[in-house]
Amino acid sequence: MTTPTMNAPASTAPAPTESQLSPSESVLQSMYESAKRLHLSAEVVALLRTSWREVRAQLPVRMDDRKLRIFEGYRVQHNGARGPYKGGVRFHPKADLDEVRALAMLMTYKCALMDLPFGGAKGGVMCDPARMSQTELNRLTRAYTQHIGMVLGINRDIPAPDMGTNAQTMAWMMDAYGQRYGYTPGIVTGKPVELGGSQGREQATGRGVALCMREYAALEKQNPADIRVAIQGYGNVGSWTARIASQQGFKIIAVSDVKGGIYKAGGLDVAEVNRWFAVAGSVAGFTGATPITNEQLLEIDCDYLVPAALGEAIDGTNAREVKARAVIEGANHPVTLAGDEVLSRRKVTVLPDILVNAGGVTVSYFEWTQNIQQFRWSLERVNDELERRMVSGFAELMSRAAKDGTRPRQAAFDIAVERVGKAILLRGFV
Repeated sequence: MTTPTMNAPASTAPAPTESQLSPSESVLQSMYESAKRLHLSAEVVALLRTSWREVRAQLPVRMDDRKLRIFEGYRVQHNGARGPYKGGVRFHPKADLDEVRALAMLMTYKCALMDLPFGGAKGGVMCDPARMSQTELNRLTRAYTQHIGMVLGINRDIPAPDMGTNAQTMAWMMDAYGQRYGYTPGIVTGKPVELGGSQGREQATGRGVALCMREYAALEKQNPADIRVAIQGYGNVGSWTARIASQQGFKIIAVSDVKGGIYKAGGLDVAEVNRWFAVAGSVAGFTGATPITNEQLLEIDCDYLVPAALGEAIDGTNAREVKARAVIEGANHPVTLAGDEVLSRRKVTVLPDILVNAGGVTVSYFEWTQNIQQFRWSLERVNDELERRMVSGFAELMSRAAKDGTRPRQAAFDIAVERVGKAILLRGFV
């Protein structure tokens, strides 16, 4: 992309140490590096380094014990040059403004990399959903929706599920929005199929991760049956990744969740693990496997490591102990910049999150279009379209990395930042 080069912004100076970087600063550093490689103007960079809008809301909720608790909620809209804002809503104790801001930026670049007609946004409420009843979560969701409803819209900002939220949460959001603005099923994605949700949305993120694993194995000219996979995190993303990857022939040797993990050198029976999980609520304690911790899983002897839990799981310290030859980022921002540098020096390939876990937002796009058209797709069509887009995105990314001599993460940001920057110029923002 050719743009007039201006004085580089001060923020392109050498990066601070990892301990000084907040989540949003870490994402910004990747953007700055891409902007420098792309010779973007300082004015374009100035627009990309700040959010267009940040909503901060006080959410009073009457709990089941009749006591009033006040939660803090956010909606960050980073950049909408390419279309309406799109991004999930996270319910988690650590979902503070900086984390939500970082995730909103990642959504901008994820949508651009996948060439979806969306900008990037993210929502968050600082709470622990595991310690709340369904009625309390219902009241909290409605309070959150009422407070941010003025910035939402089917052609403005479309939320979706994220960590700590699910299809039921989206149903509550849709209903709360509809009570004020009228029935609008397209206002959220990831909602129940019975309320206008899409077939295949629940497993979409995990399916996308598994497809990237398959494509990378083909690039390596390796048989999936010979590839040992360890997955940290057994929520929606991790569990569906394990299920679909095992169907593709990969050998899943270790999985973990917040309560612990399990390891079996010869490969786990994923169907049996899922049956255990359905009863126990955790993979921990599964018989016929060796107990391990989440930390031990990251250092286990495997071929592909899939961090699919919280962000920043692999940093500059424990990256030295990773034994996998490829890290497939199932979570958002699971490898820090320092961790990425260490893995690169050790010749460990890192497939970036803005490609790998883009299956969810891609099928959210399909759901949004179905709602607008009032025409439902079959599961086969959803999965076929998702596979086509994931395969195309993977091929484009790896081709760009080979052409430019960059790492996959750098190539992914280069493609995405270039597309967003071009949209900014075409729309006359600068």
